[in-house]
Amino acid sequence: MGTDRLGLMSEISILLATMNCNVVAAELWTHNMRVACVIHITDELTNGPIESPEKLNTIKGSLYSVLKSDKDPKGARTDFGMSVTHSERRLHQMMFADRDYEEFSDDQMWDLDGKIRVENCIEKGYSVVNIESQNRPKFLFDTLCTLTDMEYVVFHGTVDTDGQKAYQEYYIRHVDGRTLDSEAERQKVILCLKAAINRRVTEGLRLELCSDDRVGLLSDVTRIFREHGLSVIRADVNTRGDKAFNVFYVRDASGNQVDHLKVIEAVRQEIRQAVLQVKEASSLCTSPVGGSSTRARFSFGSLRPFQVLYNLGLIRPSQ
Repeated sequence: MGTDRLGLMSEISILLATMNCNVVAAELWTHNMRVACVIHITDELTNGPIESPEKLNTIKGSLYSVLKSDKDPKGARTDFGMSVTHSERRLHQMMFADRDYEEFSDDQMWDLDGKIRVENCIEKGYSVVNIESQNRPKFLFDTLCTLTDMEYVVFHGTVDTDGQKAYQEYYIRHVDGRTLDSEAERQKVILCLKAAINRRVTEGLRLELCSDDRVGLLSDVTRIFREHGLSVIRADVNTRGDKAFNVFYVRDASGNQVDHLKVIEAVRQEIRQAVLQVKEASSLCTSPVGGSSTRARFSFGSLRPFQVLYNLGLIRPSQ
């Protein structure tokens, strides 16, 4: 975790490569001038976990040196974990702990044509959260992660969508049984939910790269991006067998859209053997709307897929 800047992902990748670490998967989010990244690495020599405490401490200290900034009031943080973790779940936790929600003005936040309301249902003993926003993949996941990170328990919920718009309603209490009794609490929930929804909003050029996997591939690709003035604002790096499948969202050094006809062709020439596809990334991935105006409505109590959310600790049975 640290302050975002041009070429940061390249610096991290090069550092890991020089320390004989192979990146097998990585996910990076940038939001409100902060960057959060979860990286899965193996030892290049053994192709397994790095077990030496001395080497882990050296890597941790080196990463901290790359991330830290004298002008950064929040500072940088690095840590290791040996347990299996859901990367996007962890990224939400990191961003929330970093208080990325504090820096927003309301005008900045809501380019999603959305509304969030928090009210108390006194007769039922719950606080009720209503969310309306443009629909997109993982919208439900993002909101439930945030409520859980804020230590609220969802007892009842309804999800409704007409394709373009999504509607969510949750009946919640704090883990200690309290409802949201103060206006300050309600406003913080609204702000944190807006930040969580906004983290996945991506405006930039989407680059999809498929290549034979090898040690140092990520450092080479991100170095080429940096040398051509491309800033990585989001990344999803994966390996399957001997193939690497990477997705990058990029802007130019000023944060503007990329003149891809000129810059991307130069990048493609340098990457050479890899297959590089270019797509314009819309701010949101919305589900296609068919000719019917029928809206799909779901209740937490009637959907088997919510067992996954239950297993992640994001919802609890009604009490």
